[in-house]
Amino acid sequence: MTETHYLTDILALLAAAVVAVPLAQRLGLGSVIGYLVAGTLLGPSGLGVIEQVSEIRHFAEFGVVFLLFVIGIEMTPARLWVMRRWVFGLGLSQLLITGAALAGIAVTLGLALKTAIIVGFGLALSSTAFGLQLLIEKRELTSLTGRTSFAILLLQDLAVVPLLALVSLLSGGGALIASAGTAVLEAVLVIGTVVFAGRYLLNPLLDRVAASQNAEIFTAAAVLLVLGVAWLMELAGLSMALGAFLAGLMLAESHYRHQIEADIQPFRGILLGLFFMSVGMSINLGLLVDRPGLILALVAALMGIKALLAWGLCRLSGIDSGNATRVGLLLSQSGEFGFVLFSFATVSGVMPAPLFQTLLLIIALSMVTTPFIVALGDAWLRRRHDREPLTEPMPDNLREPQPDIIIAGFGRVGQRVAAILAAAQIRFVALDHDRAKVEQGRRKGFPVYFGDASRFDVLRSVGAERSRMIIVTLDEPQQTQRLVQIIRQHYPSLPIHVRARDRAHCEDLRARGATTAISETLEASLRLGEYALTGSGVPKKKSEQVIDDFRRSYQASLKNATLAGDK
Repeated sequence: MTETHYLTDILALLAAAVVAVPLAQRLGLGSVIGYLVAGTLLGPSGLGVIEQVSEIRHFAEFGVVFLLFVIGIEMTPARLWVMRRWVFGLGLSQLLITGAALAGIAVTLGLALKTAIIVGFGLALSSTAFGLQLLIEKRELTSLTGRTSFAILLLQDLAVVPLLALVSLLSGGGALIASAGTAVLEAVLVIGTVVFAGRYLLNPLLDRVAASQNAEIFTAAAVLLVLGVAWLMELAGLSMALGAFLAGLMLAESHYRHQIEADIQPFRGILLGLFFMSVGMSINLGLLVDRPGLILALVAALMGIKALLAWGLCRLSGIDSGNATRVGLLLSQSGEFGFVLFSFATVSGVMPAPLFQTLLLIIALSMVTTPFIVALGDAWLRRRHDREPLTEPMPDNLREPQPDIIIAGFGRVGQRVAAILAAAQIRFVALDHDRAKVEQGRRKGFPVYFGDASRFDVLRSVGAERSRMIIVTLDEPQQTQRLVQIIRQHYPSLPIHVRARDRAHCEDLRARGATTAISETLEASLRLGEYALTGSGVPKKKSEQVIDDFRRSYQASLKNATLAGDK
């Protein structure tokens, strides 16, 4: 491809995504479908704007690498332990039973055993991105249906890595048994080396990078970490996805996790979108035109079997029929990891290319159909009014506990606020871009993380949308002003309490959206004034009353000044 062709392809991809993705979201189909439609229109089966699909797909696979990294960094051993019954019980049962059932059907349809196993377990995987997006749009992520679906999807995400390894083993042909032992041994050695290096070398290296106070270098280090570990795993004969997952898992409890996650998210979003578009380009619409009855029957059979099995397993786990039905319908589609698995299987020689094309079409159609199936199911359930509680309550903390308060800045003021909150046993998270302050706070047992609090993506990573308030104690006035504006823009109703330099700074911050702005000189002045009064013979109660009146008057005048400025 020439440089002109590259530029043309990039412009075409961007234009199609900008048009198709918002339109799909508006129709309630989700961004994944938008990317698939855009890719299909641009690909050889559509308008034929892009012909060299393989080159784009090869680059776009890094989107899956970054996705697995994000999955890994959001995972902690404690979180898995709390969810162990639902993840490893219900989730594992769903995957094994559904995968075995679909594999058995594939064998009866004439597929070879090795191919049938990959087809069965690949189709058993649902779309994490798609399923969670539907729940988020309906605001049901924390509902019983949402929590149950999340547990199953989490196990499926974990299962992707061993399934990719399974493809590598199955590609060994007749030497499968002989090669399996060697492959497992190599995998254990490589994984052990990576984990050891991550445990004892990763944080010290990140400490040195963070000490430079250069945001661009830190972002580069984060990307290097993901791609570097992925590359090492590929050199060892394992999948890049496994390397990315391990890299994320190593950082799950690091105080750099939120900043790194925020730095990686743009790469993950863009590359994953490109991956879905590349998959759309690979879809052969001619198959649907040539054999519409067969393709649609296979899609209906797939979604029916998955929904029925998920419903039955949920009922056996004590979940009421209504929520079990909704979980089954929500997870009835096959997902993006099926694309990854089948693509890898095709390259490895386990799956023939024509079958790959057929499966891509089936997965895409199942994803397109899901929102409509879920909507019909909800309407049917509302008519039945079939809503029963769980016989045994599920754990509430399927996600890590969210902070009640976020402290932006961990200098002198931030540390004192943190100590007060800790004494009152109020959950909080503190952010600071100074590595020394972060380490100092963590030595004292405070939940302090390295991160630029003035960035919206960092705030989102620590759970700002679910917090009760944000306390800003930054030293730099301009950075404080910018942060208050960012918070108010993205979280209009979130209380913002800010440390300010002086009265003028307080008025400016109030005008920018701060709920409360406290001058750092105010309280010192009031305390000194109180000492002056009591030292002059004024009774203590009278002195306290004078100081309280002055404080209220000061805040009222500040508020009036802000209102006058708005007018």
